[in-house]
Amino acid sequence: MLLALSRYESIWSAGVQPEHELSTADLSQDTQSKDKVPRVMLVDDQPARAAILERALTDAGYLVIARLPSAAGLLAQVGQLNPDVIIVDMDSPDRDTLEHMALLQRDLPRPVVMFAGSEDEETMARAIHAGVSAYVVDGLQPSRVKAIVNVAITRFREYQALRDELEKTRCQLADRRVIEKAKGVLMGRRQLTEEQAYQMLRRTAMDRGQRLVEVAKNLITFSDLLEGQ
Repeated sequence: MLLALSRYESIWSAGVQPEHELSTADLSQDTQSKDKVPRVMLVDDQPARAAILERALTDAGYLVIARLPSAAGLLAQVGQLNPDVIIVDMDSPDRDTLEHMALLQRDLPRPVVMFAGSEDEETMARAIHAGVSAYVVDGLQPSRVKAIVNVAITRFREYQALRDELEKTRCQLADRRVIEKAKGVLMGRRQLTEEQAYQMLRRTAMDRGQRLVEVAKNLITFSDLLEGQ
């Protein structure tokens, strides 16, 4: 059996875990989360094979909430049924299937496990690029289904946490650039030092009950309007 993990593999050690003090409610929710039966959406174009996989998933403790014959309309089905994980079982995923996987990861990200009969490296690479969490080749072994799905879910969560942290950092850097530009406007127009410009922005934000970056954006917009006159 060949198991190809996606881009989540390369960032396994870099996952970001949220840190906060656990309250009684948090602990209760965490316990409920652990006790929750994972909800699975199964995509398989062969009914007999799908029945075998569904039985293996049920035996492993998963709840199969839907069986789809193809990935067409997958995004709408995921939005309606809200599964925890998607499992795709097909001999060779075609272009349409992989496009549906990419749309899913863009709009409603979910861990996706793909069991396939093709060992073609190009197909595997396209599947991973489309957001498939684990690509498994050469047969479905019911005894290994649970382990494979659990690993895919864990890697998916690690990747999502890291992506969220990177997006947060990107936004912070963008905000910093806006504030620096606004300080430059004040320094040029008011003949202020950098510290004086920053303090003026800060006082204005506090007086107006706005974020510092919002005040900075408004100042830059107003400055651009004046220069355009």
